[in-house]
Amino acid sequence: MKVVNLRQAILQAWKERWTDYQWAINMKNLFPKGPTWDLLGLSDHLLEQALVGPSPNPLIMSYLKYAISSQMVSYASVMSSIAKFEDYSRELCVKALLELMDMFCDRLSCQGKAEECISLCRALLSTLGWLLKCAAHFTERLKEGPDASSGEEQLQLCVNRIEKVVIRRKNRALLHIARLEEPVTWANVEQAFIKLTEHCNKISNQQLRLKLDECIGLIKSISVITTQTEQNTKMEFPTVHALIILEGTLNLTSDTQSLVEQLIMVKRMQRIPSPLFLLEIWKACFVGLIESPEGTQELKWTAFTFLKIPQALLKLKEYPLGDKDFTEDVNTAFEFLLKLTPLLDKADQRCNCDCVSLLLQECGKLGLLSEDNMNNLVNKRTADRELAPQLKSAENASIQPNPGLILRAEPTVTNILKTMDADHSKSPEGLLGVLGHMLSGKSLDLLLAAAAATGKLKSFARKFVKLNEFAKNITMEGSKAASVRALLFDISFLMLCHVAQTYGSDVILSEPCASGEVVFFETWMLTCMPEEGKILNPEQGFRADPTKVESLMTHLNSSAEMKLVQVKWHEVCSCTPAAILEVLNAWEHGLLTLEAVQKITDNIKGKICSMAICAVAWLVAHVRMLGLEEREKPLQMIFQLVTPLYAENTLQFYNERVAIMNLILEQMCADVLQQTATSIMFPTANLGPIPYRNLLPVKMPIKEVLITNFNNVLNKGWVDSRTIHVFEALLHMGGVYWFCNNLVKELLKETRKEHCYKAVELLHSVFCLDMQQITLVLLGHILPGLLTNSLKWQTLMDPPGRALAKLSVWCSLSSHSTHNKGQATAKQRKRHREDIEDYINLFPLDDSQPSKLLRLLSSNEEDPNILSSPGDRSMSSSLTASQLHNINMRDPLNRVLANLFLLISTILSSKVAGPHTQFVQWFMEECVECLDQGSRGSILQFMPFTMVSELVKLPALSKPKTVLAITDLGLPLGRRVAAKAIAAL
Repeated sequence: MKVVNLRQAILQAWKERWTDYQWAINMKNLFPKGPTWDLLGLSDHLLEQALVGPSPNPLIMSYLKYAISSQMVSYASVMSSIAKFEDYSRELCVKALLELMDMFCDRLSCQGKAEECISLCRALLSTLGWLLKCAAHFTERLKEGPDASSGEEQLQLCVNRIEKVVIRRKNRALLHIARLEEPVTWANVEQAFIKLTEHCNKISNQQLRLKLDECIGLIKSISVITTQTEQNTKMEFPTVHALIILEGTLNLTSDTQSLVEQLIMVKRMQRIPSPLFLLEIWKACFVGLIESPEGTQELKWTAFTFLKIPQALLKLKEYPLGDKDFTEDVNTAFEFLLKLTPLLDKADQRCNCDCVSLLLQECGKLGLLSEDNMNNLVNKRTADRELAPQLKSAENASIQPNPGLILRAEPTVTNILKTMDADHSKSPEGLLGVLGHMLSGKSLDLLLAAAAATGKLKSFARKFVKLNEFAKNITMEGSKAASVRALLFDISFLMLCHVAQTYGSDVILSEPCASGEVVFFETWMLTCMPEEGKILNPEQGFRADPTKVESLMTHLNSSAEMKLVQVKWHEVCSCTPAAILEVLNAWEHGLLTLEAVQKITDNIKGKICSMAICAVAWLVAHVRMLGLEEREKPLQMIFQLVTPLYAENTLQFYNERVAIMNLILEQMCADVLQQTATSIMFPTANLGPIPYRNLLPVKMPIKEVLITNFNNVLNKGWVDSRTIHVFEALLHMGGVYWFCNNLVKELLKETRKEHCYKAVELLHSVFCLDMQQITLVLLGHILPGLLTNSLKWQTLMDPPGRALAKLSVWCSLSSHSTHNKGQATAKQRKRHREDIEDYINLFPLDDSQPSKLLRLLSSNEEDPNILSSPGDRSMSSSLTASQLHNINMRDPLNRVLANLFLLISTILSSKVAGPHTQFVQWFMEECVECLDQGSRGSILQFMPFTMVSELVKLPALSKPKTVLAITDLGLPLGRRVAAKAIAAL
């Protein structure tokens, strides 16, 4: 057998005393062809023969050294052979093996195949275990006496080799891969260094003991290799501020968990220290309180600050945010907050109370602060307030503060929900009393804000939908029961309209009913209710029975009081638009006088306000379809309907119902009144215009408005509530591509580093208005357009190019993290199916179809075959971790990410280098900084495995930790790719 012949050849060389180079020549003559020396086990046979006696055979050891130097045998095979030696009592042999390791342990490398590199990792791990066992052996035998110095010398040799192995980051990275590849061997290594640690106290040499402790610390760190850099040292974080402002202004009803995850993502990406992170959240809350318009917006912000944010912090407590206890971080954040005295005094003056004390009490109730810390902070703020100017004036001394009202409204919401769960048919009068109390003053807005902030608004709205449905049912009823039923229908209709306008219609909509039952209010809201930016078809209101319309017209045109008994109010509301059209046509043809029309409108709003709302809703849709000269009479009818009726025979709670009705009608008419340049004075408590409506200047191009607001925000350093609404209106009007493209152009115009990075933080928060769609546009259209057009490469120079890379990674991570969980706010628009097909056409599913963006890139190459299409290369060249994890590639975001990384891979392997290549490096650097090492499910799972070998050619990315971070080490193929890349460094 060849093995026997190999052993005989070694013995013959020893007998004839061949020199090392003679041995090598003769060995190659004896074995000219066939398997490699590693497969023949050359290193095993050499060591076996060299270590026969108590001391090593120097001649055979010289053969092995020559084989190592001439690369006849690999480092992996030599280390595997060393690890098989277990007779530690033969100290001279052990010493020879340790000296042999000096030849390669600090310069390990492998240029072979991936399997050979994995073998190197395994062998290195086995050798480390052998060294630890060897050190443990000599530590156990270490004793006082004449042999103490000899034993210590042997231990010193072992520790020096352990240090050489683990001191290099490259070796630790290879050991990290081996740990995942061979968990059993790693468990043996752990046991070995635990055993070694137990005997460390026997070492009298302090210097040696410290070195051994350092080595053990490095071994322990192998399992937790990370790429995180130092934490941010800034004191202001515009992204956190803007995210809180956006959530408090637009997304009060969104899930608290989604807000928490967005905040955690921002904290991790920007490496914000926990106390400063919490401080920025509180600062944004107080700024929002101060700048919020009076009325509903102020109540929403108060509920957000005092109810939702403490609950969000309670969820944040579950995440590992830092080394300190979370309650200590909260306490430190409040300590910082108390130093911002002008901000707190302004908030106290606006809210007419001690805001910080109320917040501290809420945090104390939730266990976010210890009682001692809470009392200490309250006392500090109380002392500061005594030194501040008088915060309470004689005018507002009697006004109850909104924070106190909101905090009391939260348990009231729970009680009302329980009341609404009861059987309505048993005590409708009692239920009407509860609803009537809700209508008084600002009780309704308080309750809705508290419900929205605590996630109960959906349930709250569903209860009123059920109540509205209950009021449709007719039983044997008298006049009193009929009036109660009419009021229940009317009040529930008004409340639902108010909820839809204040918090969005998504709060009210339910899942489709399996029985196919049609819910009246949901149907009316979707087809007839005017909303900002919503286009309605006026003919939707003409699906009523003509006989019922005729009957309604008779009642409206008569002087008799409208009857309530046995009336189906949902049918009355459905017939109202057709009746209004009849009246309008008769008036325009001179068949009715103004006084007759006034009488009809008085009858419409005299009993049930919901009839007036249905009438105005249709008139608003109708006016949009008319020319300027035809709008006069419909607008006049709207004016008549919004004017309250002061009569004695009205139903109960008329004034309260009219107040809510006018708020609803004012919102409904806002757009059409602006378009027709008409002014109607609504008799409501709001003296000013509707907050955040019609913010865009009439005569200024929207691009100019966008650029002006962006520059203002950049100069100011933070985004306020009004600007958030302006951006939201611009996004809705200009579209996602226009919005994103113009803001990216503004970013690329910046030339100062600090301005660029501030712009990135602000843009990332602004993009949260519709992060999913903006990310699709940014990664699928804007970046490929910049990377594939050589004329635009100059715009990618540092610092704006680096800033754009950072923004792209942040958007990718934010979208991908929320996308997988299906989170989306009510304000984010859903993409139509045909747009998804556009992404499928732009980015084909398989490699057989040429990608448009890669064809674009190929036009800039001298050799078109290099960049023409993924199909021009083997299928394995574009294999990614996402394919092995069976990720759905029909999803637009996954598709865009996959093709972006394919484009990046193609750029790296091309012959043309330039700013676009530098951009790729910045992009990958930011990915590494923001992501946990080898994290499954990250955006890097869409990166082709072959791209790793291209990335390590870039100086900034040729680091072992970088390779570990960008590969999915949970996959065998990922570990082989990482091992090959690291072994070649």
